[in-house]
Amino acid sequence: MPEENNNNEELRPSKMRGVAFPKAKYGVILAIIIIIVVNIVYYKETIFSFFK
Repeated sequence: MPEENNNNEELRPSKMRGVAFPKAKYGVILAIIIIIVVNIVYYKETIFSFFK
């Protein structure tokens, strides 16, 4: 049994073992923020026309 656990732990390549990967939820939050900011910049005139 311990040999199976050892194989499951080292799935990443040797050069990537020291790299700390962020949690997936932070990536989702960052992606949503980027999408919102890009849409605000792209549709700025349309968005501001609703407030006039």
